[in-house]
Amino acid sequence: MASKQFFTTVRSLSTTAANNQLVKPPVQVFGLEGRYACALYSAGVKSKQLEAIEKDLNTLQASFKTNKKLEDFFLNPVLQRQAKANAINDICEKSKFSSGATNLLVALAENGRLKKLNPVINAFKTIMSAHRGDLPCEVIAAKPLDDQTIKALQGVLKAFAKKGENVILEVKVDPSIIGGLIVSIGDKYVDMSIASKVKKYTNLLQAAV
Repeated sequence: MASKQFFTTVRSLSTTAANNQLVKPPVQVFGLEGRYACALYSAGVKSKQLEAIEKDLNTLQASFKTNKKLEDFFLNPVLQRQAKANAINDICEKSKFSSGATNLLVALAENGRLKKLNPVINAFKTIMSAHRGDLPCEVIAAKPLDDQTIKALQGVLKAFAKKGENVILEVKVDPSIIGGLIVSIGDKYVDMSIASKVKKYTNLLQAAV
């Protein structure tokens, strides 16, 4: 089965020779999920299937949200590995998934790693975001921001982007920060929340007592 070749690539990542054969991803991802995601990226580049693989994995993740039985089947650790791998291969064929996505899913099933499926997909998304030149930015506000404020934020955040990078802004609401903003862009983190300032001044007052 093609998945065996894929997993051999994943398993051999620790050797220098194998590393020289892999296409290096544009961003580092770590852990077991990172190893699978990096091997998948390398395979996707070589087979020119990157976008198809990403689409298939996003489709699968979205299906889990609406089809609990499907998610339970994939993530249930009790089912016999090879039987599950065969069933997943059939599902992928019926769904017309790319060979890259199919090989990943079957390899995870054969090796009892499907509990890592979502982390692997998320790690692959991180790699693909960097591959496209996206610069992820998360802004946390105490209340929803209006369109004008979001537009102004995007303009300011573009100053942090390198040439060719696209700022991908995600705004979340967390009333516990009271006011202000918490901004994460790339590897930068700025806490301008009122809650943070209150904590800082409280600590200063307590230290002065």
